[in-house]
Amino acid sequence: MKKGIRYTLWTVILLALLLTGGGYYMLGYSLRPEGLARSRDVQGSLEYMFTTYPHLVEWVDSLQQAGALGELYMESHEGVNLHALYIAGAVPTRRTAVIVHGYTDNAIRMLMVAYIYNKMMGFNVLLPDLYAHGQSGGDAIRMGWKDRIDVLQWMERADELFGRHNEEVGEGDSTTYRSTGTQMVVHGISMGAATTMMVAGEVEHGLWQMPYVKCFVEDCGYTSVWDEFASELKARFSLPAFPLMHVTNLLCRLEYGWSFSEASALKQLKKSTRPMLFIHGDKDDFVPTRMVYPLYDTKAGDKELWVVPGVGHAHACKDYPEEYAQRVRAFVEKYMD
Repeated sequence: MKKGIRYTLWTVILLALLLTGGGYYMLGYSLRPEGLARSRDVQGSLEYMFTTYPHLVEWVDSLQQAGALGELYMESHEGVNLHALYIAGAVPTRRTAVIVHGYTDNAIRMLMVAYIYNKMMGFNVLLPDLYAHGQSGGDAIRMGWKDRIDVLQWMERADELFGRHNEEVGEGDSTTYRSTGTQMVVHGISMGAATTMMVAGEVEHGLWQMPYVKCFVEDCGYTSVWDEFASELKARFSLPAFPLMHVTNLLCRLEYGWSFSEASALKQLKKSTRPMLFIHGDKDDFVPTRMVYPLYDTKAGDKELWVVPGVGHAHACKDYPEEYAQRVRAFVEKYMD
Protein backbone atom coordinates (compact mmCIF):
# COMPACT_ATOMS: atom_id res chain seq x y z
CA MET A 1 0.00 0.00 0.00
CA LYS A 2 1.35 3.38 -0.97
CA LYS A 3 2.43 5.68 1.83
CA GLY A 4 -0.09 8.40 0.88
CA ILE A 5 -3.01 5.96 0.84
CA ARG A 6 -1.90 4.45 4.14
CA TYR A 7 -1.67 7.92 5.68
CA THR A 8 -5.14 8.83 4.44
CA LEU A 9 -6.59 5.55 5.75
CA TRP A 10 -5.12 6.06 9.21
CA THR A 11 -6.36 9.65 9.22
CA VAL A 12 -9.90 8.48 8.41
CA ILE A 13 -9.71 5.79 11.12
CA LEU A 14 -8.43 8.31 13.68
CA LEU A 15 -11.16 10.81 12.79
CA ALA A 16 -13.80 8.08 13.03
CA LEU A 17 -12.52 7.07 16.48
CA LEU A 18 -12.43 10.66 17.66
CA LEU A 19 -15.95 11.32 16.40
CA THR A 20 -17.27 8.12 17.95
CA GLY A 21 -15.64 8.97 21.28
CA GLY A 22 -16.97 12.51 21.06
CA GLY A 23 -20.40 11.20 20.19
CA TYR A 24 -20.48 8.89 23.20
CA TYR A 25 -19.32 11.74 25.42
CA MET A 26 -22.07 14.02 24.14
CA LEU A 27 -24.65 11.25 24.50
CA GLY A 28 -23.73 10.77 28.15
CA TYR A 29 -23.45 14.52 28.74
CA SER A 30 -26.97 15.11 27.45
CA LEU A 31 -28.91 11.98 28.39
CA ARG A 32 -27.12 10.81 31.56
CA PRO A 33 -25.88 14.09 33.08
CA GLU A 34 -24.50 14.44 36.59
CA GLY A 35 -27.40 16.78 37.36
CA LEU A 36 -29.81 13.87 37.10
CA ALA A 37 -28.93 12.97 40.69
CA ARG A 38 -30.95 15.94 41.97
CA SER A 39 -34.03 14.44 40.34
CA ARG A 40 -33.63 11.33 42.48
CA ASP A 41 -33.26 13.38 45.67
CA VAL A 42 -36.83 13.48 46.98
CA GLN A 43 -36.05 15.15 50.31
CA GLY A 44 -33.76 17.71 48.68
CA SER A 45 -36.46 18.51 46.15
CA LEU A 46 -39.03 19.09 48.89
CA GLU A 47 -36.65 21.35 50.80
CA TYR A 48 -35.90 23.34 47.67
CA MET A 49 -39.58 23.79 46.84
CA PHE A 50 -40.56 24.81 50.36
CA THR A 51 -37.71 27.33 50.50
CA THR A 52 -38.38 28.76 47.04
CA TYR A 53 -42.19 28.72 47.32
CA PRO A 54 -43.02 29.07 51.05
CA HIS A 55 -46.77 29.13 50.40
CA LEU A 56 -46.55 25.45 49.44
CA VAL A 57 -45.78 24.32 53.02
CA GLU A 58 -49.21 24.92 54.52
CA TRP A 59 -50.95 23.61 51.41
CA VAL A 60 -48.99 20.35 51.32
CA ASP A 61 -49.58 19.86 55.05
CA SER A 62 -53.31 20.30 54.54
CA LEU A 63 -53.31 17.82 51.66
CA GLN A 64 -51.53 15.22 53.78
CA GLN A 65 -53.91 15.72 56.69
CA ALA A 66 -56.91 15.33 54.38
CA GLY A 67 -55.47 12.25 52.67
CA ALA A 68 -55.66 14.08 49.34
CA LEU A 69 -52.00 13.58 48.38
CA GLY A 70 -51.00 10.12 47.23
CA GLU A 71 -48.69 8.06 45.05
CA LEU A 72 -49.30 5.84 42.05
CA TYR A 73 -47.14 3.27 40.30
CA MET A 74 -47.59 1.98 36.79
CA GLU A 75 -45.74 -0.42 34.53
CA SER A 76 -44.97 1.25 31.21
CA HIS A 77 -45.51 -0.40 27.84
CA GLU A 78 -41.79 -1.26 27.99
CA GLY A 79 -42.10 -2.96 31.39
CA VAL A 80 -40.48 -0.13 33.40
CA ASN A 81 -41.93 0.80 36.79
CA LEU A 82 -43.06 4.45 36.75
CA HIS A 83 -44.11 6.68 39.63
CA ALA A 84 -46.47 9.65 39.98
CA LEU A 85 -47.99 11.86 42.65
CA TYR A 86 -51.68 12.65 42.62
CA ILE A 87 -53.75 15.28 44.38
CA ALA A 88 -57.51 15.07 44.68
CA GLY A 89 -59.62 18.20 44.42
CA ALA A 90 -61.07 19.51 47.69
CA VAL A 91 -64.52 18.94 46.16
CA PRO A 92 -65.06 15.95 43.82
CA THR A 93 -64.56 17.15 40.27
CA ARG A 94 -63.95 15.86 36.77
CA ARG A 95 -61.49 18.66 36.06
CA THR A 96 -57.99 17.25 36.03
CA ALA A 97 -54.52 18.58 35.24
CA VAL A 98 -51.62 16.34 34.22
CA ILE A 99 -48.42 18.31 34.90
CA VAL A 100 -45.13 17.33 33.27
CA HIS A 101 -41.74 18.30 34.69
CA GLY A 102 -38.56 19.32 32.92
CA TYR A 103 -35.00 18.10 32.37
CA THR A 104 -33.48 16.64 35.58
CA ASP A 105 -36.52 17.76 37.60
CA ASN A 106 -39.26 15.58 39.08
CA ALA A 107 -42.91 15.61 40.12
CA ILE A 108 -42.16 17.41 43.39
CA ARG A 109 -40.47 20.28 41.56
CA MET A 110 -43.77 21.00 39.77
CA LEU A 111 -45.79 21.56 42.94
CA MET A 112 -45.91 25.31 42.32
CA VAL A 113 -47.95 24.60 39.17
CA ALA A 114 -50.02 21.96 40.96
CA TYR A 115 -50.90 24.63 43.54
CA ILE A 116 -52.46 26.77 40.81
CA TYR A 117 -54.63 23.97 39.51
CA ASN A 118 -55.55 22.34 42.82
CA LYS A 119 -55.64 25.12 45.42
CA MET A 120 -56.69 28.01 43.18
CA MET A 121 -58.79 26.25 40.52
CA GLY A 122 -60.10 23.17 42.36
CA PHE A 123 -58.68 20.62 39.91
CA ASN A 124 -57.45 17.11 40.54
CA VAL A 125 -53.78 16.84 39.63
CA LEU A 126 -51.49 14.05 38.49
CA LEU A 127 -47.72 14.65 38.41
CA PRO A 128 -45.66 11.90 36.76
CA ASP A 129 -41.99 11.29 37.34
CA LEU A 130 -40.72 10.80 33.80
CA TYR A 131 -38.49 7.87 32.82
CA ALA A 132 -35.12 8.04 34.64
CA HIS A 133 -36.38 10.86 36.88
CA GLY A 134 -37.64 11.02 40.45
CA GLN A 135 -38.88 7.65 41.66
CA SER A 136 -39.44 6.18 38.20
CA GLY A 137 -37.22 3.53 36.67
CA GLY A 138 -34.95 4.07 33.70
CA ASP A 139 -31.34 5.03 33.15
CA ALA A 140 -31.28 7.77 30.49
CA ILE A 141 -33.30 10.90 29.71
CA ARG A 142 -35.51 10.62 26.64
CA MET A 143 -36.18 14.33 26.06
CA GLY A 144 -39.94 13.89 25.81
CA TRP A 145 -40.06 11.69 22.73
CA LYS A 146 -40.58 8.24 24.21
CA ASP A 147 -41.91 9.97 27.32
CA ARG A 148 -44.96 11.03 25.34
CA ILE A 149 -46.20 7.43 25.35
CA ASP A 150 -45.69 7.12 29.11
CA VAL A 151 -47.56 10.39 29.67
CA LEU A 152 -50.42 9.18 27.47
CA GLN A 153 -50.64 6.11 29.69
CA TRP A 154 -50.66 8.35 32.77
CA MET A 155 -53.45 10.39 31.22
CA GLU A 156 -55.50 7.21 30.89
CA ARG A 157 -54.79 6.43 34.54
CA ALA A 158 -55.83 9.94 35.56
CA ASP A 159 -59.08 9.54 33.63
CA GLU A 160 -59.74 6.25 35.42
CA LEU A 161 -58.84 7.71 38.81
CA PHE A 162 -60.75 10.97 38.62
CA GLY A 163 -63.31 10.52 35.86
CA ARG A 164 -65.26 7.44 36.82
CA HIS A 165 -67.79 8.91 39.20
CA ASN A 166 -71.54 9.16 38.67
CA GLU A 167 -73.26 12.29 37.49
CA GLU A 168 -76.89 12.85 38.41
CA VAL A 169 -79.23 13.33 35.44
CA GLY A 170 -82.89 14.40 35.75
CA GLU A 171 -85.01 15.00 38.85
CA GLY A 172 -87.30 13.11 41.20
CA ASP A 173 -88.45 9.65 40.07
CA SER A 174 -86.81 10.18 36.70
CA THR A 175 -83.34 10.68 38.21
CA THR A 176 -80.67 8.44 36.69
CA TYR A 177 -76.91 8.37 36.93
CA ARG A 178 -74.28 8.14 34.26
CA SER A 179 -70.55 7.60 34.45
CA THR A 180 -68.51 10.59 33.33
CA GLY A 181 -64.94 11.04 32.20
CA THR A 182 -62.52 13.79 33.03
CA GLN A 183 -62.03 17.18 31.48
CA MET A 184 -58.27 17.33 31.19
CA VAL A 185 -55.51 19.84 30.62
CA VAL A 186 -51.86 18.84 30.12
CA HIS A 187 -49.32 21.42 31.31
CA GLY A 188 -45.56 21.07 30.91
CA ILE A 189 -42.45 23.15 31.55
CA SER A 190 -39.19 22.96 29.55
CA MET A 191 -38.65 19.33 28.51
CA GLY A 192 -42.10 18.74 29.96
CA ALA A 193 -43.45 21.40 27.60
CA ALA A 194 -41.85 19.63 24.63
CA THR A 195 -43.38 16.39 25.94
CA THR A 196 -46.75 18.13 26.18
CA MET A 197 -46.55 19.24 22.55
CA MET A 198 -45.49 15.75 21.49
CA VAL A 199 -48.49 14.36 23.39
CA ALA A 200 -50.75 16.89 21.67
CA GLY A 201 -49.91 15.31 18.33
CA GLU A 202 -51.28 11.94 19.46
CA VAL A 203 -54.61 12.58 21.21
CA GLU A 204 -56.66 13.22 18.08
CA HIS A 205 -55.41 10.29 16.01
CA GLY A 206 -54.80 6.56 15.97
CA LEU A 207 -54.59 4.54 19.17
CA TRP A 208 -54.61 7.46 21.59
CA GLN A 209 -57.79 9.37 20.77
CA MET A 210 -58.75 11.18 23.97
CA PRO A 211 -61.79 13.42 23.61
CA TYR A 212 -61.60 14.34 27.29
CA VAL A 213 -58.36 16.29 26.73
CA LYS A 214 -59.59 19.87 26.35
CA CYS A 215 -56.42 21.96 26.10
CA PHE A 216 -52.66 22.21 26.67
CA VAL A 217 -50.21 24.64 28.27
CA GLU A 218 -46.58 24.57 27.15
CA ASP A 219 -44.03 26.70 28.99
CA CYS A 220 -40.64 27.16 27.24
CA GLY A 221 -40.55 23.97 25.19
CA TYR A 222 -38.14 23.39 22.29
CA THR A 223 -38.97 22.85 18.63
CA SER A 224 -37.10 19.54 18.47
CA VAL A 225 -34.41 17.65 20.32
CA TRP A 226 -32.08 18.16 17.35
CA ASP A 227 -32.57 21.93 17.47
CA GLU A 228 -32.11 22.06 21.25
CA PHE A 229 -28.93 19.99 21.29
CA ALA A 230 -27.48 21.83 18.30
CA SER A 231 -28.14 25.12 20.08
CA GLU A 232 -26.45 23.87 23.26
CA LEU A 233 -23.51 22.44 21.30
CA LYS A 234 -22.86 25.85 19.84
CA ALA A 235 -23.52 27.81 23.07
CA ARG A 236 -21.51 25.60 25.45
CA PHE A 237 -18.81 24.10 23.23
CA SER A 238 -18.64 26.55 20.27
CA LEU A 239 -19.06 23.61 17.88
CA PRO A 240 -21.18 23.32 14.75
CA ALA A 241 -23.81 20.61 14.42
CA PHE A 242 -21.87 18.78 11.69
CA PRO A 243 -20.46 16.21 12.14
CA LEU A 244 -20.71 15.58 15.91
CA MET A 245 -24.50 15.90 16.12
CA HIS A 246 -24.92 13.41 13.28
CA VAL A 247 -22.71 10.85 14.99
CA THR A 248 -24.40 11.36 18.38
CA ASN A 249 -27.80 11.09 16.73
CA LEU A 250 -26.85 7.72 15.23
CA LEU A 251 -25.46 6.49 18.55
CA CYS A 252 -28.71 7.48 20.30
CA ARG A 253 -30.63 5.41 17.77
CA LEU A 254 -28.35 2.42 18.35
CA GLU A 255 -28.18 2.75 22.15
CA TYR A 256 -31.69 3.89 23.05
CA GLY A 257 -33.92 3.21 20.06
CA TRP A 258 -34.80 6.79 19.14
CA SER A 259 -33.12 9.69 17.39
CA PHE A 260 -32.85 13.42 17.92
CA SER A 261 -34.09 14.03 14.39
CA GLU A 262 -37.43 12.26 14.89
CA ALA A 263 -38.15 13.84 18.29
CA SER A 264 -39.89 16.97 17.04
CA ALA A 265 -42.51 18.97 18.89
CA LEU A 266 -42.88 21.08 15.74
CA LYS A 267 -43.91 18.07 13.65
CA GLN A 268 -46.26 16.84 16.36
CA LEU A 269 -48.03 20.21 16.52
CA LYS A 270 -48.91 19.89 12.84
CA LYS A 271 -51.28 17.09 13.91
CA SER A 272 -52.86 19.05 16.76
CA THR A 273 -55.92 21.33 16.68
CA ARG A 274 -56.87 21.50 20.35
CA PRO A 275 -56.28 24.78 22.21
CA MET A 276 -52.80 25.56 23.48
CA LEU A 277 -51.27 28.35 25.55
CA PHE A 278 -47.62 29.08 24.72
CA ILE A 279 -45.42 30.71 27.39
CA HIS A 280 -41.77 31.68 26.96
CA GLY A 281 -39.38 34.08 28.69
CA ASP A 282 -37.84 36.66 26.38
CA LYS A 283 -34.42 36.18 28.07
CA ASP A 284 -34.36 32.39 27.71
CA ASP A 285 -30.93 31.28 26.52
CA PHE A 286 -31.33 27.57 27.35
CA VAL A 287 -34.34 26.99 25.12
CA PRO A 288 -33.89 30.12 23.00
CA THR A 289 -36.93 32.38 22.83
CA ARG A 290 -36.85 32.24 19.03
CA MET A 291 -38.12 28.65 19.18
CA VAL A 292 -41.58 29.62 20.43
CA TYR A 293 -42.52 31.55 17.28
CA PRO A 294 -42.44 28.66 14.76
CA LEU A 295 -44.20 26.48 17.34
CA TYR A 296 -46.96 29.04 17.75
CA ASP A 297 -47.25 29.65 14.01
CA THR A 298 -47.46 25.93 13.26
CA LYS A 299 -50.23 25.24 15.75
CA ALA A 300 -53.73 25.18 14.28
CA GLY A 301 -56.87 25.99 16.25
CA ASP A 302 -57.30 28.22 19.30
CA LYS A 303 -54.02 29.42 20.76
CA GLU A 304 -52.46 32.18 22.83
CA LEU A 305 -48.87 33.37 23.21
CA TRP A 306 -47.34 35.06 26.26
CA VAL A 307 -43.71 36.09 25.85
CA VAL A 308 -42.73 37.10 29.38
CA PRO A 309 -40.48 40.18 29.65
CA GLY A 310 -37.15 39.85 31.40
CA VAL A 311 -37.57 36.16 32.22
CA GLY A 312 -35.03 33.40 31.73
CA HIS A 313 -35.62 29.71 31.22
CA ALA A 314 -38.56 28.18 33.14
CA HIS A 315 -38.84 31.15 35.54
CA ALA A 316 -42.15 32.66 34.42
CA CYS A 317 -44.13 31.02 37.23
CA LYS A 318 -41.52 32.03 39.82
CA ASP A 319 -40.98 35.60 38.61
CA TYR A 320 -44.61 36.45 37.77
CA PRO A 321 -46.64 34.13 40.03
CA GLU A 322 -49.88 36.11 40.07
CA GLU A 323 -49.97 36.87 36.36
CA TYR A 324 -48.90 33.31 35.52
CA ALA A 325 -51.77 31.88 37.56
CA GLN A 326 -54.24 34.39 36.12
CA ARG A 327 -53.28 33.70 32.50
CA VAL A 328 -53.31 29.93 32.96
CA ARG A 329 -56.67 30.04 34.71
CA ALA A 330 -58.28 32.33 32.14
CA PHE A 331 -57.08 30.18 29.25
CA VAL A 332 -57.86 26.75 30.67
CA GLU A 333 -61.30 27.55 32.07
CA LYS A 334 -62.49 28.68 28.63
CA TYR A 335 -62.42 25.05 27.54
CA MET A 336 -63.89 23.36 30.63
CA ASP A 337 -67.62 22.80 31.06
